[in-house]
Amino acid sequence: MIFSKNSENISPSVTLSITARVAQMKKEGIDVIGFGVGEPDFNTPENIQDAAINAMKKGFTKYTSASGIIELKEALVNKFKRDNNLNYSVSQIIVSTGGKQCLSNLFQAVLNEGDEVILASPYWVTYPELIKLYNGNPIIVETDEKDAFKLTLKQLEKAYTDKTKAVLLNSPNNPTGTVYNRQELEQIADFAKKHNILIISDEMYEKLIYGDSKHISIASISEDAFNRTVVINGMSKTYAMTGWRIGYAASGNDYIIKLMSNIQSHTTSNPNSIAQYASVEALNGDQSSVELMKEQFKIRRDYMVEKINSIENISCLKPEGAFYVMLNISKLMGKKIDGTLINNSLDFTEKLLDKNKVAVVPGDAFGVSKYVRLSYATSLENIKEGLQRIEDFVSQIK
Repeated sequence: MIFSKNSENISPSVTLSITARVAQMKKEGIDVIGFGVGEPDFNTPENIQDAAINAMKKGFTKYTSASGIIELKEALVNKFKRDNNLNYSVSQIIVSTGGKQCLSNLFQAVLNEGDEVILASPYWVTYPELIKLYNGNPIIVETDEKDAFKLTLKQLEKAYTDKTKAVLLNSPNNPTGTVYNRQELEQIADFAKKHNILIISDEMYEKLIYGDSKHISIASISEDAFNRTVVINGMSKTYAMTGWRIGYAASGNDYIIKLMSNIQSHTTSNPNSIAQYASVEALNGDQSSVELMKEQFKIRRDYMVEKINSIENISCLKPEGAFYVMLNISKLMGKKIDGTLINNSLDFTEKLLDKNKVAVVPGDAFGVSKYVRLSYATSLENIKEGLQRIEDFVSQIK
């Protein structure tokens, strides 16, 4: 039997597989520290939980409009205006089963055979896989740590061809934590206008920014950027609602949203009704839990960065946003531990888990082989113990 070539070319999510492996090891009683998970370790705030319970009691457990309930779309209209200085109408917004479905809908809606999407490496593991799944070609631009892993205009121009359909931007970035400033966004917006291509802006971590950096949506840069940008966001990271599976997309071009809604109506239909009503409360209700969570992430980030940079032969940049650190292990390449040669991040990751019981995500999953990703969405106690184990592990690599 011949199966779909596209589906056979798709790689499984490395981050999810590592999370599952850590869970299994813990179940077996193994003392393992997990730095792989990409979700807040906090529980969903009580006011959001209560809203879900009330929605069930009121009977809001039926099908909704495939693209989301009007109450949630109106809350999102207000959110975009309040937080991003963006004026969308409800017809320019779709609610989906997580940010992944928004991206999936979008790529189905806009890509034709051979269309190219420019994206930066390191990248979130799902981007290139979804692009390939829908007959597109991911054009991966290797960014440099000295540029804070940001796309440059020179790189974009070099990557552009007459097949380029879109440029994909992720700020704050997973896995690097980098945040693009206004000047950088203006350059990308001008580039997209010059070549008449779409901008896909993944802003899932917009509320998790530390220090003086600020989140600016590229859609707010100009009227042209507004019309050609599709903003992807969700409830998962900001409100610790990863399991609730609510994402959303907005575009000044409502025809794109219409296409995405049509696709969704024939795949999953509406997102979970109860989670939608809970999301209305998340957006409209008390926001203090977001600030409290961010304060804890900052404390953890600061400790992790300082500790890593005190360890010989490894280093990292201080991320401006999200809750990840990209650990540079390039100085360890070509060395051995217990007779095992460290050639790439996969070797490092597997040996670290087997020997010192610490789980990290190999950089190869993000398109870079000399880095591994650590998440600080875990307790400070776990971070301290895990980094101590990493220091012990690294000291044995000769």
